[in-house]
Amino acid sequence: MVETGILPACAQDMAVYASMPSLAGDRSKTYEAIMAETKKLKDCSAAKPHDDLAKEAEYLCNKVKPQMAKLREVVDKAEGLLQKCLYPYPTYEDIIYSHHS
Repeated sequence: MVETGILPACAQDMAVYASMPSLAGDRSKTYEAIMAETKKLKDCSAAKPHDDLAKEAEYLCNKVKPQMAKLREVVDKAEGLLQKCLYPYPTYEDIIYSHHS
Protein backbone atom coordinates (compact mmCIF):
# COMPACT_ATOMS: atom_id res chain seq x y z
CA MET A 1 0.00 0.00 0.00
CA VAL A 2 2.82 2.37 0.83
CA GLU A 3 4.83 1.70 -2.31
CA THR A 4 1.90 1.57 -4.71
CA GLY A 5 -0.31 4.30 -3.22
CA ILE A 6 1.25 6.53 -0.59
CA LEU A 7 4.69 7.17 -2.13
CA PRO A 8 3.34 7.97 -5.60
CA ALA A 9 0.90 10.42 -3.99
CA CYS A 10 3.79 11.98 -2.07
CA ALA A 11 5.77 12.36 -5.29
CA GLN A 12 2.81 14.06 -6.98
CA ASP A 13 2.43 16.35 -3.99
CA MET A 14 6.12 17.34 -4.07
CA ALA A 15 5.83 18.12 -7.78
CA VAL A 16 3.30 20.82 -6.91
CA TYR A 17 6.03 22.61 -4.94
CA ALA A 18 8.80 22.30 -7.53
CA SER A 19 8.70 25.97 -8.47
CA MET A 20 8.31 27.16 -4.84
CA PRO A 21 10.07 24.62 -2.57
CA SER A 22 9.95 27.02 0.36
CA LEU A 23 6.17 26.45 0.53
CA ALA A 24 6.56 22.68 0.92
CA GLY A 25 7.26 22.85 4.64
CA ASP A 26 8.13 19.47 6.19
CA ARG A 27 6.85 17.46 3.24
CA SER A 28 10.23 16.40 1.90
CA LYS A 29 11.43 15.29 5.33
CA THR A 30 8.18 13.42 6.02
CA TYR A 31 8.07 11.71 2.64
CA GLU A 32 11.72 10.67 2.89
CA ALA A 33 10.97 9.24 6.34
CA ILE A 34 8.25 7.11 4.76
CA MET A 35 10.82 5.69 2.33
CA ALA A 36 13.29 5.02 5.15
CA GLU A 37 10.72 3.35 7.41
CA THR A 38 9.42 1.26 4.51
CA LYS A 39 12.93 -0.02 3.81
CA LYS A 40 13.41 -0.84 7.49
CA LEU A 41 10.13 -2.77 7.49
CA LYS A 42 11.10 -4.73 4.39
CA ASP A 43 14.51 -5.56 5.87
CA CYS A 44 12.94 -6.48 9.20
CA SER A 45 10.36 -8.73 7.55
CA ALA A 46 13.01 -10.44 5.44
CA ALA A 47 15.02 -11.29 8.56
CA LYS A 48 12.26 -13.16 10.35
CA PRO A 49 13.13 -16.69 11.45
CA HIS A 50 11.55 -19.54 9.51
CA ASP A 51 12.70 -22.52 11.54
CA ASP A 52 10.30 -22.30 14.50
CA LEU A 53 6.75 -20.99 14.58
CA ALA A 54 7.07 -19.74 18.16
CA LYS A 55 10.25 -17.80 17.31
CA GLU A 56 8.60 -16.42 14.17
CA ALA A 57 5.54 -15.28 16.12
CA GLU A 58 7.71 -13.64 18.78
CA TYR A 59 9.80 -11.90 16.10
CA LEU A 60 6.71 -10.62 14.29
CA CYS A 61 5.27 -9.31 17.55
CA ASN A 62 8.46 -7.76 18.92
CA LYS A 63 10.23 -6.57 15.76
CA VAL A 64 7.92 -6.34 12.75
CA LYS A 65 4.83 -4.95 14.49
CA PRO A 66 6.74 -2.06 16.16
CA GLN A 67 8.32 -1.18 12.79
CA MET A 68 4.88 -1.19 11.21
CA ALA A 69 3.79 1.29 13.89
CA LYS A 70 6.74 3.57 13.09
CA LEU A 71 5.84 3.51 9.40
CA ARG A 72 2.20 4.16 10.19
CA GLU A 73 3.17 7.20 12.26
CA VAL A 74 4.90 8.93 9.34
CA VAL A 75 2.20 7.89 6.87
CA ASP A 76 -0.41 9.40 9.19
CA LYS A 77 1.62 12.61 9.23
CA ALA A 78 1.74 12.58 5.42
CA GLU A 79 -2.04 12.13 5.30
CA GLY A 80 -2.32 15.53 6.97
CA LEU A 81 0.02 17.12 4.41
CA LEU A 82 -1.27 15.64 1.17
CA GLN A 83 -4.02 17.28 -0.82
CA LYS A 84 -7.23 15.35 -0.27
CA CYS A 85 -7.49 14.55 -3.99
CA LEU A 86 -4.05 12.88 -3.92
CA TYR A 87 -4.54 10.64 -0.88
CA PRO A 88 -5.14 7.20 -2.41
CA TYR A 89 -7.21 5.63 0.38
CA PRO A 90 -10.27 6.66 2.39
CA THR A 91 -9.34 8.84 5.36
CA TYR A 92 -10.67 8.16 8.85
CA GLU A 93 -13.03 11.08 8.34
CA ASP A 94 -14.32 9.56 5.10
CA ILE A 95 -14.93 6.22 6.80
CA ILE A 96 -16.59 7.64 9.90
CA TYR A 97 -18.82 10.17 8.18
CA SER A 98 -19.44 8.55 4.77
CA HIS A 99 -22.98 7.59 5.76
CA HIS A 100 -23.88 11.32 5.96
CA SER A 101 -23.61 11.93 2.23
